[in-house]
Amino acid sequence: MDTDAVLTLLQDTAEEVITPRFRALEDGEITSKTHPGDWVTIADREAEVLITAALRAAYPDALVLGEEAYAEDASLLEQFRAADHAFTVDPVDGTRNFVHGSPDHAVMAAEVRDGETVRAWIWQPQHRTAFVAERGAGLWCNGDRVPDLRAPSTDPRDWDVRTSTRTMIGSMLGETGPLTLTWVCSGVDYPKVATGACDAIVYSGTMPWDHAPGSLMVTEVGGHVGTTDGEPYTPRCRPRGIVVAQGREVYETLRRHL
Repeated sequence: MDTDAVLTLLQDTAEEVITPRFRALEDGEITSKTHPGDWVTIADREAEVLITAALRAAYPDALVLGEEAYAEDASLLEQFRAADHAFTVDPVDGTRNFVHGSPDHAVMAAEVRDGETVRAWIWQPQHRTAFVAERGAGLWCNGDRVPDLRAPSTDPRDWDVRTSTRTMIGSMLGETGPLTLTWVCSGVDYPKVATGACDAIVYSGTMPWDHAPGSLMVTEVGGHVGTTDGEPYTPRCRPRGIVVAQGREVYETLRRHL
């Protein structure tokens, strides 16, 4: 499938099984996976089935790691890390937002070859916004090239640094201001950094379906995504945390205080 075809797959899937459930979920269509608040909906499950089937038909030798499939079979993560060719699928990123009726949710996918993300897609159905990246070819938003990021301020006090880890909200990393909450959806968070709306984001969650798509997008416009251990992020790594930043200097400054 070419890059446009995969985007169309995500868009068509959202139109068929996600958007009709937006602000229309029945009680029986929402369940908890591991703990209260860690929700999965009928839209998550049906969307992943459709996307996974299409990718497997197009790439029968590739492994497809979906968030909901992993919930049923945790061994898929190690299979993914060992695979030469794989895809990640997050059918409804920001499920909590989706359940609460927030438009800040997304459908995401990434293609990984030899451990490196080579293509990435984020579709925000309620915002009608698509972000697409190919390694070495830049980042595109609704068909327009996203410009490279400007150099951030050299003063950390000017940086807008956010986190999705609620226990970190209000804490400070060196001279930065208090950390504030992200949009609680990787499919919204990463594009915010890639388009300059936010200087950096600190994550404690590290699952590849959350980070493989956006990490390519941020690096394609000159940003930096690395682990809290000081290594560049790759979908195969096992980091304790991830820092997404508009530049290497911002990343290194924040990492020193984590």
